[in-house]
Amino acid sequence: MDTDDEFLIGPPHRELLDQVLDKWSLSVLGELCERPCRFNELRRAIPQVTQKSLTATLRRLERNGVIEREVVSTRPVAITYRITPLGKTLRHPVDVLLEWVSENMPAVTRAREAFDMREETNS
Repeated sequence: MDTDDEFLIGPPHRELLDQVLDKWSLSVLGELCERPCRFNELRRAIPQVTQKSLTATLRRLERNGVIEREVVSTRPVAITYRITPLGKTLRHPVDVLLEWVSENMPAVTRAREAFDMREETNS
């Protein structure tokens, strides 16, 4: 964002927002804000996510510096994921977005219903 008067989201901003605010990332971050987790703990905590999607999500979050992985030298080798200090800074903006959703969901629902009725009428 360049100034208070402009609302510009450039490609790098859009890419980062897409990567940290997607459905699985928010679920993973919600879990890791509470405690470090191993892969299978995350799978159990987010049962809808596939192994492939969880792996891709963890890699994206790690690449962006939002989470880190620690290889624990046990047999078999264990990997623990934890949120980084940078990742912790996401908590407040996400909480603000969730609060906005909670406050405005009735208005959004009414808008959706009105739109759907217009669409049905025009079809």
